[in-house]
Amino acid sequence: MSDERGSDAPKSWLNRLTHFLTPEPENRAELLAIVHSAGQRGILDAESQRIIESTLRVADMQVREIMVPRAQIISIRDNSEPKDFLAIMMESAHSRFPVLAADNSDEVLGILLAKDMLRLIGLKNERFNLKDYLRPAFCVPESAHLDRLLREFKEKQSHMAVVVDEYGGIAGLVTLEDALEQIFGDIHDEHDDADEDAHWISAQEDGSHVVQAITPITEFNDYFESDFSHEDFETIGGIILSEFERLPSINESIDLINWRFTILAADLRMISVIKVEKIA
Repeated sequence: MSDERGSDAPKSWLNRLTHFLTPEPENRAELLAIVHSAGQRGILDAESQRIIESTLRVADMQVREIMVPRAQIISIRDNSEPKDFLAIMMESAHSRFPVLAADNSDEVLGILLAKDMLRLIGLKNERFNLKDYLRPAFCVPESAHLDRLLREFKEKQSHMAVVVDEYGGIAGLVTLEDALEQIFGDIHDEHDDADEDAHWISAQEDGSHVVQAITPITEFNDYFESDFSHEDFETIGGIILSEFERLPSINESIDLINWRFTILAADLRMISVIKVEKIA
């Protein structure tokens, strides 16, 4: 009985590519050249070619190339109360937050998931211990390659890793999404903004804005139509620290010209997230 699909049935791109790999490539460079040639000949469509090439290149990329640097991390201290960080969670729209020891900013105690805090909203007088809600955190060196990182994410069933430098200090954070985007391209969710400034500035329903302290002053001025000088500082956080003349605490505010800046996230060394409101 003959195959009802027939011997002349169209072959899948994988079968055609496998047939094309003769003789077998001896290294990754030769394999990439073959994939590129297959795309030019129409054996692979453009998207399939891009994904295969990106997957092969991931093995050469290091975590330091895609991590969120330490200066941009929104973290929580282990001695914090819900009233101290619930507002930050909602304002930032992040789903995971590293929890650091109050007396050591390089000691990561675990990862706090925003969804685990939902049941605390509206409750009063509940005895609270932040450590009861922590998920395990794992660390990867900033020199680790992304193929290893993806394997660790799968093995540990985790979505976030702490990146450490050669001295064991925190260098940054990396997520599963960060790694997958190197293969599949940008992955947008409902909180992502297609605007160029989305990495630094996020508009809120009440008319205020959540702004990363590392936002360049030129970008801040363009977005808010303000005229802060960038002669002495490069970031809006630099201007705010200069006006405070010290490291401010969370929820402290300062008014500059027609703007009110409220500190939403900070550590012992720097501020990282601020709330910006227009004032009369």
